[in-house]
This record gives sequence, C-alpha cells and structure tokens, in this order.
Amino acid sequence: MTAAPINRRTLVKSAAILAATPTPLLARSSKTPAVGRYLGLDEQGVLSFKGIRYGRAERFARAVAEPWAGPPIAARAFAPICPQRGLDSEPQSEDCLFLNVWTPEANPAARRAVMVYFHGGAYTTGSVTDPLTRGARLAAEGDVVVVTVNHRLNALGYAWLKPFGNRYADSGNLGQLDLILALQWVRDHIAAFGGDPARVMVFGQSGGGAKIATLMAMPAAHGLFHAAATMSGQQVQASGPMHAWTRTQALMRALKLAPGDVEGLRTMPVARLVEGLAATDPVMGSGPVYFGPVLDMTNLPRHPFWPDAAPQSLTVPMILGNTREETRAFLDPRGSKLKGLDWNNLAERMAKEVKIDLDPQWVVDRYRAHEPGWSVEQVFYAATTAGRSWPGQVIEADERAKAGAAATWVYQLERPSPVDPLRGAAHTDDIPYVFGTLDAPGSFSGTDAGARALSKAMLGAFTGLAKTGKPGLSAWTNYILPPRATMVFGDRIRMEEDPRGWERELWAKAPYVQPGS
Repeated sequence: MTAAPINRRTLVKSAAILAATPTPLLARSSKTPAVGRYLGLDEQGVLSFKGIRYGRAERFARAVAEPWAGPPIAARAFAPICPQRGLDSEPQSEDCLFLNVWTPEANPAARRAVMVYFHGGAYTTGSVTDPLTRGARLAAEGDVVVVTVNHRLNALGYAWLKPFGNRYADSGNLGQLDLILALQWVRDHIAAFGGDPARVMVFGQSGGGAKIATLMAMPAAHGLFHAAATMSGQQVQASGPMHAWTRTQALMRALKLAPGDVEGLRTMPVARLVEGLAATDPVMGSGPVYFGPVLDMTNLPRHPFWPDAAPQSLTVPMILGNTREETRAFLDPRGSKLKGLDWNNLAERMAKEVKIDLDPQWVVDRYRAHEPGWSVEQVFYAATTAGRSWPGQVIEADERAKAGAAATWVYQLERPSPVDPLRGAAHTDDIPYVFGTLDAPGSFSGTDAGARALSKAMLGAFTGLAKTGKPGLSAWTNYILPPRATMVFGDRIRMEEDPRGWERELWAKAPYVQPGS
C-alpha cells in the first residue's frame, strides 16, 4: 500500500506534455486523472493524489518548499512515513514530507471547502496512511477536498538543539514548521484540485489536535486556516527549553554520544537515532523520552492556552471534542494494569495514570460517594480519563469562552463500541465516524444503523464547519460560560449542559500538568 521514494527518471518522456499544461487536466473519464504534473487515480468515486511532496529537508534543518512545476510524476501510492518506533510494516524515511489529496473533481472553478488532517501519535509516532484516515469517503460524502499530511516526528522534528548554536535555532519546532509548509502548499496549490484556499479547515485527532492547538499560537501559521477541530487532542503548554534540553541530553546519553557531539547526532544512521528514543524520559521519570513543541520565543513565542488562549487564534471558529472513556484505548481492560483491580488498590493504580496531583484516595472516595453504583473498573476509567485526557480540552474551551473567541463548539463521544464490549467509547473511536471509514481495519464503530446515523451526523458537523464556519448541525449551540453546552454523540444525539460537571469541578481543585511540559 506504500510506495518507495519516487524515481523521476522512470517516467516516460512523452508525459512531459502534462507538465507544460497550465490548466489541470480534468475529465473523470480519463484513466489517468492529472493535476499539473501529478498523475492520480480514480478512487471510490473521487480523485486521489497520494505521495505529493510538499518539501525537502536535511536533518535538523528547516524544510524548503517543493517547486510546483516539473516533469510529470506519479501520485498514486503513499510515500514513506517519518522514522519512528513501531509501524515497522510501513516504509520509513527521513525524506517524509508528503501529503495526499482526495477531491470530488479537479476543477479550479469548484472552490470546495478544504479539510486538512494531521495525524495522532503524540509528536512521536503515527502517519496518515492508516485506513481509518483515508479521505475518499469524507471527500465524496461531504463534498469537500481532503488533504492529509505526514511530517517529521520525535527527535527528528522536535529535539531542542539550539544550545549547540543558531544553526539549530528552529530545531524544537521543525515538525510544526513542516505542517506550516504543508498549509502554505495548500494555500498556493489547492485551487488546482478544486479547493478553496479561503476556506481551509484543519482537524486532527490526539497528537494531531495538539499540533493544531500549537499552531494557533505560532505567528507563521496565522491566516493559513480558517476553522479548526480537535479530537481528543490538546496542548495547553509547550515544553519549556530547559526541559527540552534535558531530554536532548538524555537522548545523547542513550546513543553514547559525547555531550557536545551534535555532529554525531546529525550524521548517525537514522535507525540508530530511533533506537535512542526508547530512553527513559528524564522529566516525567517514565516512558520513552518525550519530544514535542518547544517554547523557543521565535517560532512559538507563547504557550498555546496558558495563561489564556493565544490572541491570534481567537477569530478561528473551533470544535473541541473528547470521548467518554479515553483511557480504555491505552489502559487495556484485559491487560496487567486492570488485573486484580479492587477497591483496596484502586487509588494506588489510578494515581500512576493521572496528570493532576490530588490525594488519590480522596478522589476515589468522591467518586464512590457521587456514583455508588459504579464498579471499581468504571471508577478507574472515569478518573483516569477526567484526570489525564480530558482536562486540557476543558481548559482550552473555557479560555476561548473567557476571551470572547469566535464561536466554540464542544462534543463528547459516548457511543460504546459494538465490536468490543470492554472498550466503551475510547480514544480514537471518533475517527471513523468523521471520516466515514466505519468498515476500515482498526475501526471499533461497527457498521450497523446506529453507526451509520452517528457518522452522518459527525461527518456533517465537521464538513459544515469547513464550509460555513458553523457545524452542520443546527441544534449544536455555542460553548459559553457558565452553561458549557456540549453535544453528546451517542445512540441518541443530544445537547447537554456541562455533562460530567462534578468531575470537572473535582479535578479543577489542582493544576493540570500538560504531559511533556
């Protein structure tokens, strides 16, 4: 499903005529749909163009844009993803600055709204080659142009190297700058694919949502998108430069490099560098070393949502959402962390998974008093979700409301998976509903009537925001204080005021610590 880097010398000379054509070649009947020099495919009723290069970069250097003009090039298969731990089944390469486009028609006069997706995986792993995030159905059913973007991750995109000299001044935010370069590509070229550069919506799940929140505080991103939606992904604070430097040093120790050997880090085989990412994080004290956006005071001159919402983002209408039981996706109900769980050890086990420093037994007692019918497992997942995965969304929505930002809409996905009874409504479960990929490998949505109805509603809501600046559900009211109106996406779709309000108030008694900051 994924292609190796394209070798242009294999292209036939006769196709050079396409590059010289100033207007994109249209005609859905063509066996080889083309836009400019890019040769695509007919796919599920739309045109797809995969593996389009938007930039090139040397290691730890800022990327430069790929020229639009040039010899014809096949854009029919996904390009390699950023080197990372895991996803060994997919080709990986440091040459990974590629995007993919799905469009109902490559007509410059069409001016359809554009939806640009950034993938999850924190800032460390992931890609947009996942079957769940392929854009054909979203483009067809939503009548929009869909773009998905790969970029540099982990140390390749976020290691803080500025202490080694100004040559590396951008190093802590290169992954973000890649996304900005991709958005500049969209601004300059998406009209040729039938898109409207004046109606660009960014959306992303988990780390993709966090990347969007960060872009909302980056001056270079201002004006490149006109609406935003984050799905279980928040970034209240970025990593401070001192913490980021401590992490870079930990990586270098794991790679057995001398403290000042930045040249060794820059030139070593990428496979070796990726091995070093398994080092223990020196700030958090557990897990692999974290790399994410750095408060460098130039590319990122302030935290995205601390002490308030970044002013540059206040004119951008925004959807923010989370799932009801986020942590069921990564705290396996069948795994060791749940084995033997009982009321006697619940507080200890819960404490290891939350990011807010409250007395864990006091927390458990509050849950048991408020919800006496809940099982120990229900309390565990509710508390770890509300104390780890949800607070950032509450902070972002509240700060936008306090600042009088452009309209904000909040949702909660509560529909439990019909595929896995132990999963509930977990992290990532909103992806197939928005993309319409209910039957894709990795989906937990099922394909029954309830799943199809919910997908129609969520897909319509997101595409409505892209097209008009408002969700495509008339009943979805703005999030303001104090009512905190929230759209609940379940088997019954409904508005509620401040659902889980008592949990929000409980966890707000102590500061939230952004993972990685």
